[in-house]
Amino acid sequence: MADASKNNTALLLGMGLDGRDEHRRITRGDNFCLVGGSEETHEKMTETAVKFNEKLSKRGKRLGELSREEFTDLIREASGK
Repeated sequence: MADASKNNTALLLGMGLDGRDEHRRITRGDNFCLVGGSEETHEKMTETAVKFNEKLSKRGKRLGELSREEFTDLIREASGK
């Protein structure tokens, strides 16, 4: 059995709660899964997740290796906030 503490598997989960058009939006990518939201919200979540992955790659790290502070910095940079 694999030691879970050594397995740096992590997933960024985005949930949009403003979808009113009954369209089911699901986008999966490296390190992320995005669900729901209006078309605009889902597009913004996707853009942020892709930018996050680019910044993560530039740091040479995997999602599961980030400290809370590193994660917060990267998500703020990726979202433009």
